[in-house]
Amino acid sequence: MAANNADKHLYERVRSLDQSALAQIYDMYSTKIYRYIYHRVGNPDVAEDLTALTFTKMLEAIHSGRDWHTSFSGWLYRIAHNVVVDYFRKKGRAQYVTLDTGLPLHAEDMDPFQEAAKTLQREALRRAIDQLTPDQATVIVMRFLEGYSIAEVAKAMGKTEGAVKALQFRAVERLRHLMKDVS
Repeated sequence: MAANNADKHLYERVRSLDQSALAQIYDMYSTKIYRYIYHRVGNPDVAEDLTALTFTKMLEAIHSGRDWHTSFSGWLYRIAHNVVVDYFRKKGRAQYVTLDTGLPLHAEDMDPFQEAAKTLQREALRRAIDQLTPDQATVIVMRFLEGYSIAEVAKAMGKTEGAVKALQFRAVERLRHLMKDVS
């Protein structure tokens, strides 16, 4: 219970834009948000930029009084999701790889065709995740790509474990449908 009161106190300090509280929040969440974004965009440089943008948008929202109502971490992940959606919207869906650049191969003993197929499957999965609702996408990334438990995801999103399980079930079914032709 003390940790919960400490968290509430920290979040109230964040609401008042206390610099040390903001630094503490950044330290607590920056790696998690980076990983979430990286799993969505697949590019470390872009993920770093979008992570910084997420925290900038967080500050703007707090400053203008449009902050969280129930779960700070769920609200922050929602901002990150919206930043990723905006990134893809501005960038467009098509990505082209020149023949000179080629697909990145990580080991010389790997079959280049298998590596290319894996890369294409990862991209198809990213595109499919982008078609989920924001909550579904957050659950999928946190559960299966970052390895959080149902309880951890529920706490981060400010939802019950049952709600997270339902979101996960619907998201997996949707992904199964979207990915059925990718093999």
